[in-house]
Amino acid sequence: MHFEAGPLLKTIDSPDDLKKISREKLNQVCDELRQYIIDVVSVHGGHFASSLGVVELSVALHYVYNTPFDQLVWDVGHQAYGHKILTGRRDQFISNRKYKGLSGFPKRSESVYDTFGVGHSSTSISAALGMSMAAKYKKENRKSVAIIGDGSLTAGMAFEAMNHAGVADSDVLIILNDNNMSIDPNVGALKEYLTDISTSPTYNKFRDELWQLMGKLPIGKTFTREMASKVEAGLKGVVSKSSNLFEALNLRYFGPIDGHNITNLVDTLKDLRDIPGPKILHILTVKGKGYELAEQNQTKWHAPGLFDKLTGEIIKKTIDTPQPPKYQDVFGNTLVELATQNLDIMGVTPAMPSGCSLKFMMDAMPDRAFDVGICEQHAVTLSAGLATQGLKVFCNIYSSFMQRAYDQVIHDVAIQKLPVVFCLDRAGLVGEDGPTHHGCYDLAFFRCIPNMIISAPMNEQELRNLMYTAQLPEIKLPFVIRYPRGEGVMVDWKKPFEKIEIGKGRKLKDGKDIAILTIGHPGNFAQTAIRNLRTADIDPAHYDMRFVKPLDENLLHEVFQNYTKIVTVEDGTVVGGLGTAVLEFMNAHGYNSQISILGIPDAIVEHGSIKELHHECHYDAAAIGDAVKTMLGKSVLIEA
Repeated sequence: MHFEAGPLLKTIDSPDDLKKISREKLNQVCDELRQYIIDVVSVHGGHFASSLGVVELSVALHYVYNTPFDQLVWDVGHQAYGHKILTGRRDQFISNRKYKGLSGFPKRSESVYDTFGVGHSSTSISAALGMSMAAKYKKENRKSVAIIGDGSLTAGMAFEAMNHAGVADSDVLIILNDNNMSIDPNVGALKEYLTDISTSPTYNKFRDELWQLMGKLPIGKTFTREMASKVEAGLKGVVSKSSNLFEALNLRYFGPIDGHNITNLVDTLKDLRDIPGPKILHILTVKGKGYELAEQNQTKWHAPGLFDKLTGEIIKKTIDTPQPPKYQDVFGNTLVELATQNLDIMGVTPAMPSGCSLKFMMDAMPDRAFDVGICEQHAVTLSAGLATQGLKVFCNIYSSFMQRAYDQVIHDVAIQKLPVVFCLDRAGLVGEDGPTHHGCYDLAFFRCIPNMIISAPMNEQELRNLMYTAQLPEIKLPFVIRYPRGEGVMVDWKKPFEKIEIGKGRKLKDGKDIAILTIGHPGNFAQTAIRNLRTADIDPAHYDMRFVKPLDENLLHEVFQNYTKIVTVEDGTVVGGLGTAVLEFMNAHGYNSQISILGIPDAIVEHGSIKELHHECHYDAAAIGDAVKTMLGKSVLIEA
């Protein structure tokens, strides 16, 4: 399908083209850009509401700044669709998030305008500050701008960066895109503080007027700009009940201003571009701006999938037969069920209550389930603190985001043997979000930590039973349960709870000549492969290991005593995961079998559909069958 850009937008192939358009016509550019995003995303999918909210900001930044020489860093990155369209990728935008197409996030290898690769939140200020410090060292008149919002300012890293920016004496501008949202509504005291600022502009108006006055005064020995700043600080209490948080960090604060007033944004950015030193511009925007349904339900329209742009109807697959639930919904419903029985259970998630389905417990038991904002480190140590008081905490963090709290898992949980239950959603390859979101490494980076129990369910019933097991009072160690994004395999999944013995796998099928060892959801790929191999008269054994730590050594002794050829399958990196653990066991016990390790390769996997990526990484059902045939010396049809 061809998408026709508006008459002005179709002339913009670079920011230089944008600068040729008169200031009076920028509103039309914004309207056309917003409509183009709606047109394409409604048909091809992707993040939606965030980019609509920064259309005017995207236009203003590229209109005012000399990009790509000046550096723009978009925090998180799902708000950068307008930026991509304005920087030479308009006609390619239909490939956004598709296999071999444009990334859904800024990506340095994709465009010189993408100055920093993003995907996880709260990195923009640190990166832009580094760029600004480099420009100062190299004596380049290069401007650096960090655009942070969608809840990203709640993360500790953003505060660390602002704390440094205030003393680094670098020419960095931080733009706070304040829409009071991340994916779910923002939480925490900072949200309340920003709301207070935005509704009480008296101090900000006074401050701006004062600075304008002081800027006109002569600079000399008797009266300096620094002295003017002290005068301002002394008068703050007259106008405001408390000092401005950002200016306490030595960041000059401007705003709040309307983030949808393009002419005012352009004028403000031109002024700020010429003011040296670290500064922050607070703009107020509406997530989903320009599409009424997205404005009204911003969480639903963060990434709605395909939809009819005229009616707003989100297009769902019409399947008559019952379908398996999503793993995250099994988690959410099961946790409520368990918490009803066990009053010691608590739930914690960093800003993803809808995505991970902790929202179910937050609605049912609001005093026992908490969204703590985008701060994975805090989520882990908060869970540890709760656990010291005898509570059983289910801390749900996406696998990729858990990387941000690795030290806290070691220092605050594992060393102290606190029985926090880490439920890692989106483990394995996640699809269109790409390498910043793939959950490749958790099996490997947790396996090397002492005192950890690390498990992965093969289906929804196993997830329920692992959750049930993890909350039992006899479990005294940290317990990891990792599971993939999306649908499972069982329609009839809600069965009575059964305790699973820690470190106990299961033999699903006897076989001849070769054994397949799996962990987690890929066990289902192996079952499909085994069915397909019947036509080649090949009959593998299948073992679901369930735990990568502790390993089921009795099961492994059985495998090595009966099979000289073994295939391991996991949806994690092949470096340090299940396959590595099996090799270590073989070496420690003097066995000598041939082992083929299937999983995510030791390389960065780009974006695409989950099915496409499983095929590319060679651990889908077809690849498992080919690996078995290869080890047995059978002919294999290799796709070109």
